[in-house]
Amino acid sequence: MPTIKAAVCHAFGQPLSIENVNLRAPEMGEVEVTLEAVAICHSDISFAEGAWGGSLPAVYGHEAAGHVTAVGAGITGVAEGDAVVVTLIRACGECPSCGSGRPTGCETPYDGDQGPLTLADGGKLHQAMACGAFAEKVVVHHSQVVKAPADMAMDAASLLACGVVTGVGAVVNAAKLRAGQDVVVIGAGGVGLNAIQGARIAGARRIVAVDMNADKLEDAKAFGATDGVLATQDKPWRAAKAAMGRGADAVLVTVGAAQAYDQAPRYIAGGGKVIMVGMPASGAASTYEAANFAAAGQSMVGSKMGDVVIKRDIPWMIDMYQQGRLKLDELISNRWTLDQINEAIADTKQGTARRNVIILK
Repeated sequence: MPTIKAAVCHAFGQPLSIENVNLRAPEMGEVEVTLEAVAICHSDISFAEGAWGGSLPAVYGHEAAGHVTAVGAGITGVAEGDAVVVTLIRACGECPSCGSGRPTGCETPYDGDQGPLTLADGGKLHQAMACGAFAEKVVVHHSQVVKAPADMAMDAASLLACGVVTGVGAVVNAAKLRAGQDVVVIGAGGVGLNAIQGARIAGARRIVAVDMNADKLEDAKAFGATDGVLATQDKPWRAAKAAMGRGADAVLVTVGAAQAYDQAPRYIAGGGKVIMVGMPASGAASTYEAANFAAAGQSMVGSKMGDVVIKRDIPWMIDMYQQGRLKLDELISNRWTLDQINEAIADTKQGTARRNVIILK
C-alpha cells in the first residue's frame, strides 16, 4: 500500500507527529487528491486538544485544495488533473437532509476509523472529519470536492473549504440577510472576517465587528466592517447599538466561547436573529431568558458550515474572488511546511493570525 507523510495526533493536547502512514487507493465513488495547501482551522485545534473527544490516533485537517491524481469507479464530474477544493462536507445525496437541500446535515454516518488511512504498521488511523488533510494526499468521497479554475492559487482555494464558506454562508444562507439590514459579528478571526465580507456583499447597512483585540478590529474594517467595538469595554452592546442607532437584525457569533453566546442576545433588535457559528467545547452551556425571545419575536439559528451547498456556493465564491469582490489572498497570514505544523498551530492559537496555511507542494 502506498505511503504518504502526515501529521498524526496520538494523544490529545500533545504535538502532532510527522510520520509515514498508509493511504489506500480510491474505491467506488471516491477521489484521490494530491494536496498543495491546507489551512489550519480552530476546529482542528479543538479536536487535537480533546475539546470534542473523538478517536485516536487521528489525522486532522479539513480545509484543503490540490489536484486529482486518481478516481474510483463511478466518478463523473472530476477527472485526473483537475484542480479541486476538498471539504469535510460528505453527503450521501439520499437521506432526508440531503433530499431537502441540506447536505451539511447529511444523516448517513461515516466511520473515520474504517477510512482509507492506516498507520505504517497497519494499525487503525482515524480519518478525522472524513478528510484527514494534514497530509500529502487524501482519499475522500466525491461529494466532498468541487472543481477550481486551473490557474487559481491553491493556497487561496483551500480557504474556500471551510472558513470562507462558513462565514459568508452564515450570512447569506443562515441569516438570509437582506440589503439594508444591520449586522453585528462577534469575533474578527478567520471565520468572523468572512462573515463581515459576506455581510458587505449582501448589502448590509451597518456591520459592527466586536473583538477583544484592537488590531483585529482594524482588520475587520479592511474586510468591510463599518464600525468596531472592543469586547473588553463595559457593556459593549451599548456601543454597537449606538453605532447602528438600534439593535442588529442579525448577530453572528463566530467564536467558540460560551460567554459570547451569553451576551449575543443583548445586541439584537426585535425580530432579530442570533446566528450560532462558533462551537464551544462539549459541555459548555449558555443561559437565556426565554420570555425575552418570545416577547420580541427573536430567534436563535444554528449554522453548520454556513449551510452551504458546495457545488452551488463555492463556484459563486470563486467567481466573486476573480472579480475582486471576495478577499481570499488577504486572509493568509503566513505559509508553513508540513514539518512546521506544530509551530503553525501555536501561532494560530495566539489569536492574531487570519489563516495559517500549510504548503505541501
